Amino acid sequence: MLTSRDSLKSRKELDAELGGAARAWLDEALAEAAEASPYASPPWELRYAAAGRHCGQENADSVRSLLLVEARAALPAVTRLYDQGTAAERRAVLLTLHLLDLGDTALPLIEDALRANDTRLVAAAVGPYAADHLDPHAWRHAVLKCLFTEVPVAAVARLGERAHGDAELARMLDDFAAERTAAGRPVPEDLRTVLALTAPADKGETPARPNTAPAAPAPTEES
Repeated sequence: MLTSRDSLKSRKELDAELGGAARAWLDEALAEAAEASPYASPPWELRYAAAGRHCGQENADSVRSLLLVEARAALPAVTRLYDQGTAAERRAVLLTLHLLDLGDTALPLIEDALRANDTRLVAAAVGPYAADHLDPHAWRHAVLKCLFTEVPVAAVARLGERAHGDAELARMLDDFAAERTAAGRPVPEDLRTVLALTAPADKGETPARPNTAPAAPAPTEES
C-alpha cells in the first residue's frame, strides 16, 4: 500500500512518464486552475475528475494534487471536490491538504475519512495534515483506526514524534491488545511498534554499556 509520503509525483516526474497528449492535457488543466476563482465551480474541477482517464490511474493522485495546488484551492472547492468525488478523488484531496493554505479548517474532511472503512482513505487521512492539526485525543484514535483496519502505521506522518512519551496512547494500545487477545485474535505487529515509540526517553534509551577495559595502573612516585 502506498503511504501519503510516497504517492505523489512532481511535475517533472509526471512529464517524464506521460505521453504527448497527456502532457498537453495537463498543461491546459493547470493553466485553467491557475486562472480560476477560488470560490466558483470552475472548468478545472471537471479535469480533476478526469485525471485518471487522461493521465493514467497510476498518476491520478499526483495530477489532482498539482491541480489543487495550482488553483490555490480554498475550503469551498476542496470540500466540494471531496463531498462529490469518488473514493479516488477524495483520496487525492486528503493527500494534498498539507500543501494548501487551509489552517485547521479542513479537519472535518479528515474526520470523515477516519470514520470510513476504506483503507485508502484512512491511509491518506493520517498524513502530514493530520499530524499538524489533529488534537491528541483525535490523533490517538486515528492511530487505533489504522491498527483496527490493518493500515500500516508507516502511513502515519510524524508517528515517532507524536507518540513519544504518550502514556495515554500506551494505555489505549494495551487495552486494544488485551481485547484482541481475549477474543482469540492476533495482536498486530504494528501495535508493538507504536507501543515501543510511546516510551519516554529515560525508559526507551539503550543503557550505556559498562566499561570493560582494564583499569589504568596507579601512578608511582617516579611518574
